[in-house]
Amino acid sequence: QHGSLNKYHHSHPLRERARKLAQGILIIRFEMPFNIWCDGCKNHIGMGVRYNAEKKKVGTYYTTPIYRFRMKCHLCVNYIEIQTDPAGCDYVIVSGARRKEERWDMRDNEQVLPTEREEKEKLETDAMYRLEHGVADRATLQRAVPTLANLQEAQNAWKDDFGLNSRLRRRFREEKKILREEEEEAAALQAKVGPNIPLVKEEEEDRRLAALLKYHSLDSYEEKQRMKRTEISGRSWFPAGSGS
Repeated sequence: QHGSLNKYHHSHPLRERARKLAQGILIIRFEMPFNIWCDGCKNHIGMGVRYNAEKKKVGTYYTTPIYRFRMKCHLCVNYIEIQTDPAGCDYVIVSGARRKEERWDMRDNEQVLPTEREEKEKLETDAMYRLEHGVADRATLQRAVPTLANLQEAQNAWKDDFGLNSRLRRRFREEKKILREEEEEAAALQAKVGPNIPLVKEEEEDRRLAALLKYHSLDSYEEKQRMKRTEISGRSWFPAGSGS
């Protein structure tokens, strides 16, 4: 009789997300497409932060619809509105925030630019323009030859992945063996001397200074015993100050 459970319960399949559907608004999960500054609290909102946003169609670009998204800042009561820009394949801020400019011109960092439609048609129809364009491309190639050669040389240096991996693993095993020997030597010295402080790594400067130092007693044991007997023999038998 009802056809579905939603019709039986007089509810929409999208539940609370469709509470403003009569106004042409749908609640969606919107992800911030770029970094922005909120106009309300002046805080930074990073790219990728997600909000529950009201999605609404506000126009068309040829046959492509333009959608606007309205969301509340999670740090204040300010509302932010962003809409799609099909002409520029981007998003634009309508109100409530400012975009953090991190865009650059592809010509500045020498990226390969896509051929525009008008320029492509001109290359196909105008022989003189095609010839001039080819001369400019060859000049650009000549300027880029040294850089390309350096890149090719660097790439060839890393071409033998197996050999590089083997050398790195061999060096790692040798360093690990040296570290283990140093730890065992330090543990043996601590067990012998018994200090409660960690031992630092021995350096060449420490070895050189230790070789310059010589520890020896000024007097031998026999000389000390003889000096002690002489002192006792020369000492008076009677205490000082005795009258008798």
